[in-house]
Amino acid sequence: MRPAHIALAVLVTAVWGVNFVVIDVGLDRFPPLLFAALRFLVAAVPAVFLVRRPTVGRRWIIGVGAALGVGKFGMLFVGMHLGMPAGLASLVLQAQAVFTVLIAAAVLGERPRPVRVVGIALAFAGVTVAAVDEGASGPLLGFALVVLAAAMWGVSNVLTRKAAPDDALGFMVWVCLVPVLPLSLLSLLIEGPEADLAALRGIDWSGAGAILFVAWVSTVFCFAVWSSLLRRYDASAVAPFSLLVPVFGMSSAALFLGESVSAWRWVAAVLLVGGVAVTSFRPAAGGKRAADGVSAAGSKPVIGSQPAAGVTTATGADGHGRAPGAAAVPTPAGTSASRTPSTATPGAARGATPGGPAGPAGPPRPVPPVGPVRLR
Repeated sequence: MRPAHIALAVLVTAVWGVNFVVIDVGLDRFPPLLFAALRFLVAAVPAVFLVRRPTVGRRWIIGVGAALGVGKFGMLFVGMHLGMPAGLASLVLQAQAVFTVLIAAAVLGERPRPVRVVGIALAFAGVTVAAVDEGASGPLLGFALVVLAAAMWGVSNVLTRKAAPDDALGFMVWVCLVPVLPLSLLSLLIEGPEADLAALRGIDWSGAGAILFVAWVSTVFCFAVWSSLLRRYDASAVAPFSLLVPVFGMSSAALFLGESVSAWRWVAAVLLVGGVAVTSFRPAAGGKRAADGVSAAGSKPVIGSQPAAGVTTATGADGHGRAPGAAAVPTPAGTSASRTPSTATPGAARGATPGGPAGPAGPPRPVPPVGPVRLR
């Protein structure tokens, strides 16, 4: 990658890490479900009028919007509202890569290789260490909700893999429209209209800035940059930068929010980030990484996991198979494109018997005329 593009990748991951601190600021001023609804509303409007509608079925847009917006971010915001530290949330959320592999294995039949099983074990060991450390000093319910948010992120990754959008940025903008209404209704039912109205009436510059940051900077701007990098380079070159997100998240939370980072939390970070790295990437095969999602013809990568706010794309290179439009399997010698045997094979021209070795060199045997071939 060019140095300027490396700097952009680091900038995006830094913004996604700091985004957890901004979320914490927003949660001090808005009920969590209302904050999530406002975030998606501002991210979708007016951007939805500036990008074309993705050429995928509505069910995929609705499914990803429900899993990512209502499931992932709804649970993440509520979990942080209940006391889950911002830095720890940025770390635990990276377990989405493990959940993506497990869900893809159950739903799509993608069997993980032994090295990925090792990565899954390391990542879950990191989550366990973090849970024990958090259980000794913080609410386990908030921790559990963030783990569930990572699982819902895995669901959205698999749904995005099935949708295979040709325009990742346009797909994400339209996905942002979906959770606005469900999150607003849930906020009215759970948090109450009085709390929502009070938050909206008392909005200040910090609250407005938090909404604009998580919507326009962390979502629209960063996702546009990340998508452009993925169009320019293989996913295996871009995705590793996403592992910097918890580094920036934990560092910024310690710097701006005064969160302490215990020794056990660092152990959890090493285990979880290391496990995600092992789980997310595969060794090169035939000059290309099999996990790149890039066809042999060099078509655009299919992004299995698209980043929103604070989202990594490690699972975008998660072995999701051949992209649509990938190079076709070469037609075996002796067959036509319609799978109908051709009139002569190289072996027959040398006097070979069908299925046997070639005979001695000599004039070719006469081939009986073949009538018109009916294509099925």
